[in-house]
Amino acid sequence: MTDYFSAGRSLAKPGAVLKALRRKNGWTLSEVSRRTGLPPSTLSKVENDKMSLSYDKLARISEGLNVDISRLFSREAEASEPEVSGRRSITRAGGGRAIETKNYGHLYPAADLLNKRIIPIVAELRARTLEEFGELISHPGEEYAFVIEGEVDLHTSLYTAVRLKAGDSIYFDSGMGHAYLAAGPGPCRVLSICSGPETHLFAAVGAKPLEEESVPANPAVKRLRRRAG
Repeated sequence: MTDYFSAGRSLAKPGAVLKALRRKNGWTLSEVSRRTGLPPSTLSKVENDKMSLSYDKLARISEGLNVDISRLFSREAEASEPEVSGRRSITRAGGGRAIETKNYGHLYPAADLLNKRIIPIVAELRARTLEEFGELISHPGEEYAFVIEGEVDLHTSLYTAVRLKAGDSIYFDSGMGHAYLAAGPGPCRVLSICSGPETHLFAAVGAKPLEEESVPANPAVKRLRRRAG
């Protein structure tokens, strides 16, 4: 099987784009923090390439700064929004913009297209327990997940965990807290397609600041604390 996390990918640098947008608009880190709900210390680490962002945090920045999420995957020089008509985007095997986080290796196909109605993500799962994963994540809209490889346990805040094998899929309300966990030996990869206008992913929830490294010790607590992301 083609390795979606090796040849052909380019590493996304959302921190450089964030810094360019912030300076262009004359925003301080505190102002960006107020708009996005992310702590200034987190934003500083992102801008200085010392911290990667998961999808839910990228969506917070997109919503808070009113910018298309795909702009965060662009090179700094490509940050202006072009007019697009009759568009299409081809991503070759192994291509896309990659962002590495503790729980997932994210690969974003079609990252050059702005204002998409759906966000495709190929994710390589790393965490195998809720304790290792931390708090469940959530974001407005709906989500479709297709297991490409391996076995996956999908945990949600409202349902018991479900085991999915290669070829299985699930469609669910991504406003529920959720976590994909690698359940079988070897690589576990999922194609996840998230709905919702990219600049309004967090308009429907009251986003509260995410504290860095605030991982409750009790899995039951983790499942209940993060309904609104």
